Amino acid sequence: MIQDIKFTDLKIGDKASMAKTVTEYDIYTFAGVTGDFNPIHIDAEYAKTTMFQERIAHGMLAAGFISAVIGTALPGANSIYVGQELAFKAPVKIGDTVTATVEVIEKMAAKQRVILRTTVTNQDGTLVVDGKATMLKK
Repeated sequence: MIQDIKFTDLKIGDKASMAKTVTEYDIYTFAGVTGDFNPIHIDAEYAKTTMFQERIAHGMLAAGFISAVIGTALPGANSIYVGQELAFKAPVKIGDTVTATVEVIEKMAAKQRVILRTTVTNQDGTLVVDGKATMLKK
């Protein structure tokens, strides 16, 4: 069920997360939707020649899981993205289970905006994406 939390009910420290195991299908589908066919993502032979020595997921695929948490859990339905800062800290590989987490770190009542810390970690607890989102929430 998709949450629809009112701005007035949001509190500093509120958190929500979701986990997803990244598959080869996810990477090919993301490439097809976005048109990003960089061989580091889709060509195993090419990827062996890179610093990662294997294919990695698109950074924006990993970041997209943050959007899923925001749109379905916190702050949920009727949230409008106003901004997102991202830093890609480590690669996501096929078979990694990543957890996207958002946490309320600031509320701006006058503008009905909420600032969220946005992170994605892998199954080992390694931070792979770090950022901050600004959301409009009624």
